[in-house]
Order: sequence, then C-alpha cells, then structure tokens
Amino acid sequence: MLEGITTEAIVERGKNVVMNTYGRLPMTMVKGEGAWVWDSDGKQYLDFVTGLAVNSLGHSHPAIVRAIEEQAKEILHTSNIYWIPNQVALAERLVKHSFADKVFFCNSGAEANEAAFKLARKYAKKNFGEHKYEVVSLENSFHGRTLATLTLTGQTKYQQGFNPLPNGFSYAALNDIEDLRSKINNNTAAVFIEPIQGEGGVIPASVEFLQEARTLCDQFGALLIFDEVQCGVGRTGKLFAYEWSGVVPDIMTLAKALGGGVPIGAMLATDKVAQAFQPGDHASTFGGNPLATAVGCAVLDIMLEEGFFEGVKERSEYFRQGLEDLAQKYQTGGSVRGQGFILGWPVSKLGPEIVETCLQNGLLINCVGGKILRFLPPLIVEKPVIDKALGILDDVLAKIW
Repeated sequence: MLEGITTEAIVERGKNVVMNTYGRLPMTMVKGEGAWVWDSDGKQYLDFVTGLAVNSLGHSHPAIVRAIEEQAKEILHTSNIYWIPNQVALAERLVKHSFADKVFFCNSGAEANEAAFKLARKYAKKNFGEHKYEVVSLENSFHGRTLATLTLTGQTKYQQGFNPLPNGFSYAALNDIEDLRSKINNNTAAVFIEPIQGEGGVIPASVEFLQEARTLCDQFGALLIFDEVQCGVGRTGKLFAYEWSGVVPDIMTLAKALGGGVPIGAMLATDKVAQAFQPGDHASTFGGNPLATAVGCAVLDIMLEEGFFEGVKERSEYFRQGLEDLAQKYQTGGSVRGQGFILGWPVSKLGPEIVETCLQNGLLINCVGGKILRFLPPLIVEKPVIDKALGILDDVLAKIW
C-alpha cells in the first residue's frame, strides 16, 4: 500500500502526467482479497465490477499469486521467436475444452479481435478471391479501440473523431434475423457476434439468431466469429458462452478473465481457418509470454475443477433472483437479463446516481448506457457476500428511488 499518500494527492499527481482518456472515479484501489478491495484511504468495498470482468477468481487468489511468484523466479519473457512451454500448455487446455484446433496469443481483447479480423480477411482472399473482404458486426456491439475493432464496434459514439474509418463494414440489429439476412452476401468474409453484448447493455443473442448466423455463414462461405472477451472464460457459468447455444463458431476471441488480472488475449480457430496464417502474417512481441500463460494455466485449472461451474450456476441464480426481487419491489422498469455472473438490470432513471450511492455505501457496480446497472462479481463470490451486496442495493434504492 502507498503509506501516507492520500487518494486526493494521487488524483492530482495523475492529472498532471496521465492522459485524460478515462472518466475516472476519484478513488485509488491499492489492495484486494477475494471479493473485497481497499482504497488508499483504507476504505473497504465489495467489488462487483472485477476490473470489468477480469478478476473472475477474485483478488489475490492463492493459485494466481503462486503462479506469478514461481514463474517470476524462472523467466518472465523470451518473445515468440522461441517456443514457450507455458504457452503450449495453455493452448492445449483451450483446444481440449473448445471447438478450436489452434490458438494465437496476444495481450488484450482488442488485439484478439484485430487478429480475428485479419485472419478472416486472409482466409477469405486465399480461398475465394479479392472481392471477399466485407465484415458484418452488430449494432450496439463493442469490440475494441484499435481502428479496425473500433469500426467493428456498432456504436458511433466511440467512432467520432477518428474518420476516415476502414471500409467494408456493415451492421445488423441484434436478434433481428431478417436484418442479418439482408447484410450477408457473397462478399462477406466474416460475421462478428458477442454471444452477450456487455458494453451494449448486457443483451444476450438469442439461440435462433445465432443458429441463423451459422446457417448464413455456411451458405455464403463466411466465417462466424464469436467475441467472448467479456462473456467468456467462465463468466456465464460454462467455460465458454457459445456452449449454451450449441452454435459453434469458426473463430473465438478471449481475454479479460483468462489472465486473472494479468494481461492476455487469445484467438482460437479451427485448423481449416488457422492455416491461412503463415509466419510473418501476424505477431505479438509480448503475446503468450511465460508469465501470462503460467497464470492462464492456473486460471483454467481452477475453473475446470469438478463442481466449479455448478457452484457458479447456483450462486449466480441466487444473485439474479435477489436482483429480480428488488426490481419488482421498486418497480424499476425492466427485467434482469444476462447469464451467470454477467447480469444487467435496466432502470428507468437514476442509473449513475445508483452507482454513485452504492460506491458511497461500499459496493462497486457500474452503469452502461446510462440506464443499465451491470454486475460482474467474481465467480467465487459466496452467498453471504451476495446478501451483503443485495442489502446495500436495497438500502440505496430505498433512499433515492
């Protein structure tokens, strides 16, 4: 901890030297354990944001701490001009428990989506010709901040000021099958879908929509790409969100929870698709380095233990029921949606005020779109802690609703 340094001092120093790219809260987190975090002033909070779905095993999980300590004593980085044993081990775990045959490692979700976009275009041109390069994504989606992933993102507010954007992109409405059909043709190289739109308001894609996307991609020779950066790696109560629908993509992107707090991204693909990439086509200096992949292995080993996901399902259903009871009690204007521990609660008013008052009362949540309370608690959160969070929400709504 930063002894003797107040939050106010850190904020003022930061404003002098850190670029103003975030609307930051005036607080500084310096310690975490399980579902709890502490700021530099010593105040304790329940963390139901988890670094935006990153700390899925909570803070300072013993297995993650141990993996970091042990790997740091050996070697931290070598680059991908050499084989990395931990990278191979993590890829083997991902392949064994998914549809995929090959994995590319990088450092973030945006990088994973950028890699998926490049692979899709390379595959399409190699197998069909120069005309096949267009990509369809969804309105209200979010895929990252690089120029290509920003263009994939179906929200114009993120794109303002960055024109001209790359061409060849179009957007279909989520769960509108007719609109999706109208956007896909023989020039379509890929269709990008988040099985649950996170930044877009925690909106799940319907099984019927995903099935139709698969059918259309097969019909037109396009690749189906699932962005599971936020909803993947255990968040929904299965290792991958696509497992709920039974619809299998050609490419899937991961990040966030895969590293348990250490930056990592991954793009998974079938052999047929992955073969389009050859040495020199894509790369990442830090991608899949010994430290990140050691932690990734530890994360998956914990999640794949017998009974882990059964516990997530049981406790997430308990939490969801508690939220639904509160929504009914206060008539907030919408039903709780999502899957597992990625839940959205639509409120007709006061979204930011609810978040701020919860913060003052020791509960960290966030709000997307101004009117959707988003909950991303650690997957290991226990019922007594859930009860405490629900109690804070109840008290807050009783005061301000």
